Amino acid sequence: MRLDFIRPLYERRGPYASVYVGERTGTGRTSHWRGVRERIPDADPATLDALERAATGSSALFGTHGDVVMAERLAEPPPRELAAWAPLPHVTPMLMQRGENLPHLRVVVDQAGVELTVVGGGSPRRAAERAEPWPLAKTAQGGWARRRYRAAHGVWDAGAVAREIDEQVRRIGTELILVAGEPRSCALLCDRLGTKSADRVMMVEHASRADHQRDLERALDLWLDGRRAELLDRHRDSAGPVGVARVALALREGRAQAVLSPGELPQPVWIGGGGTQMSVDAAELRRWGVEEPMRDRADSALARAAAMTDAELWFTDEITDVAAVIRN
Repeated sequence: MRLDFIRPLYERRGPYASVYVGERTGTGRTSHWRGVRERIPDADPATLDALERAATGSSALFGTHGDVVMAERLAEPPPRELAAWAPLPHVTPMLMQRGENLPHLRVVVDQAGVELTVVGGGSPRRAAERAEPWPLAKTAQGGWARRRYRAAHGVWDAGAVAREIDEQVRRIGTELILVAGEPRSCALLCDRLGTKSADRVMMVEHASRADHQRDLERALDLWLDGRRAELLDRHRDSAGPVGVARVALALREGRAQAVLSPGELPQPVWIGGGGTQMSVDAAELRRWGVEEPMRDRADSALARAAAMTDAELWFTDEITDVAAVIRN
């Protein structure tokens, strides 16, 4: 998963209140937020007030200095509700619940026309199931949108669709283009794609207008599984860094393409204000010029370092300690 969408969290200096809550109304909502305040008594009351106002349904909320910096509506209630007050936002539960998303295009094509869905790296998976008015929202952090090209007089403009796909590949860093539908129409479109786009195409067989979302989701899962397996193999073949200290060093030096994590890593590390300033040794941070190192969770510090160095983050139960895949 690319972490571009959480970078705004690190543009604001903490401490941060991080709150995960299931859907609550009435007295249940009131008692829950009373419990939140009791669990993090040192938190800024103005920040907690802002988060409470922003909470809708099941949510992951992050705020500091009286402002809500990010509020994510969760598709399902969090496995456990929690509240934390720490130098960095506690994003790992949100990232694990989202799953590994990536910028990709979904194209369903037949003789009647084309349906093109753009899913940015910051979008929860469920977003692709909805439709929005066109044109695409040109947001820097990614997102999703859908456009339908309908055939006029039995002919649709394959060149125009191909140019739109090429533009989206350039704009959002698309890693995968899923193409489904009538074979000859798919071939007509793919023949007009630029080389960069064509190299990212994955054909999806047996998709139809009635059930293409199911087939596309299955194809995306297969691609993600393959990508995760590829990264694991690369890490093992190269004997890549393992453990918080070595992975932190790889991130600090800009050598890490991806971080492989077994899940939450609550062990404490020392951090500074810079995006990659983390160490298991406070004295090391002081040597870098950090006057007052702070303690925080390893997973929070690693997520910040990965986001700020454009490294991917993948969760897998095939490892027992955090590891890094080194850039080629």
